[in-house]
Amino acid sequence: MTIVAGLDVGGAHLKVSLVEDATPIAARQYLCPLWQGLDHLDTALREAEELTGRADAFAITMTGELSDLFETREQGVQTLVDRLTEKFGTAARFWGGQKFFDTANDAKTNFFDVASTNFLATATLAGQRLAATGQSANALLIDMGSTTTDLIPIVAGAPTPRGLTDPDRLTSGELVYTGLTRTSVMAVCTRAPFAGRWQSLAREYLATMADVRRVLGCLPDGLDVHATADGRGKSQAESVARFARMFCREPADADLATWQQAAQHVVELQLRSIQEGCAQVLSGVPRADIIVATGLDTSVATEISRRLQRPCQTFSQLVGTPANLQAAVDCNAPAVAVALLRGE
Repeated sequence: MTIVAGLDVGGAHLKVSLVEDATPIAARQYLCPLWQGLDHLDTALREAEELTGRADAFAITMTGELSDLFETREQGVQTLVDRLTEKFGTAARFWGGQKFFDTANDAKTNFFDVASTNFLATATLAGQRLAATGQSANALLIDMGSTTTDLIPIVAGAPTPRGLTDPDRLTSGELVYTGLTRTSVMAVCTRAPFAGRWQSLAREYLATMADVRRVLGCLPDGLDVHATADGRGKSQAESVARFARMFCREPADADLATWQQAAQHVVELQLRSIQEGCAQVLSGVPRADIIVATGLDTSVATEISRRLQRPCQTFSQLVGTPANLQAAVDCNAPAVAVALLRGE
């Protein structure tokens, strides 16, 4: 039986999945700070050989071409295609969005279709599975990653985004540039309630949303793989210290409950920004009867579905994932999607 490996090559992570007999059997993410050099991709690919070494075919999608490492999107796609072809040879196929899969040469020629269209793979597969199960095939896919959140309308079982490029998607509301872990606090808000008063925050990279969620004790283990803003550890106490610096304060200036109240406000503002994107997207489609939740932590999309008063189903459930792999499949959804689409 053929085993297909799916790879989602991002600017911060390499996500890898394995699919056998139309069923996900493994999915993992690896640290890959691509902006620091191609050697980090090489390292991630070596670590991923525990999965890719078992595969007969490879389906690849990417967003890493937007990394600061590359001067243009075209250069990024062509460099990554060459690097990945060296690794996987002619067994590699590259996701081309609406064109589905390309060979390496076609991918380099049609770089515009290859660049940052991983969201279309996830939405395409979700739409197909919704249609096949007899449920409403009109849905809104919410995929919250470490850095960004995709909001993709699905109509009659097919993705129908108004934007295909990142600039267009930022305009259409389908790309909300906020994520579960890597987003800085200063990108979410400029003030927060503290001990009964509003306080302005430092507009400096001192803490991230991973810190905010650790303060609240709601960040699932293993999702934040990058270095912290001050290079120190990832305990709750160390996250409180970084969060306190946003207020130009020290942790001892308040008890944990006070810091958690402030942190909850920051999380709420981030959630509202995603909900506002949902409102914009939903205003342009006939209807979306179901929310399909996926990403690093599906609880955010689940909460939004509650506020929108729509039923919610996770991507991992839609694709028939064993219970013990569902969190990993949702965390690595585009990699899983391209593997399943190529296998089919």
